[in-house]
Amino acid sequence: MSDRRTTRENPNGEGVGEGADEQLEVWCAGQEWCPVTTTATLIGKKWHPVIVHRLLEHGPSGFNELQDNVDGISSKVLSDSLDDLEENRLVDRDIVSEKPFRVQYSLTAHGESLEPVIAAMHEWGREYLTEPAEEPASGESDDDTTER
Repeated sequence: MSDRRTTRENPNGEGVGEGADEQLEVWCAGQEWCPVTTTATLIGKKWHPVIVHRLLEHGPSGFNELQDNVDGISSKVLSDSLDDLEENRLVDRDIVSEKPFRVQYSLTAHGESLEPVIAAMHEWGREYLTEPAEEPASGESDDDTTER
């Protein structure tokens, strides 16, 4: 797999920017480059925006804490997602201690710059989606008036 990350250069051949100013280059389908498609390749996987949201909301987190905050994700999927987000320079992985081995995940400047995108997703969901109804406890009927 080739390294998809590059530094954008100005016309004089000098590197442009450091950190958050450095451009990320990723694959894009089609003849012309599309920023929506390119962004979707970075955060379009099922759990990626949720992980970014939780890191925005709770700050740097250990693996287990992050798994608790991302309800319903398996350890394998979380690990693979974090590796992908780290490869795309949206998440940093720092070793906190060797014994016991602990790591902490945090957003990079690029990851933090996704805050308005994640906030827009949150607001759209609040406006246009409804929360699922709670399932009745086992043994209870959906309709209290049902005759037996």
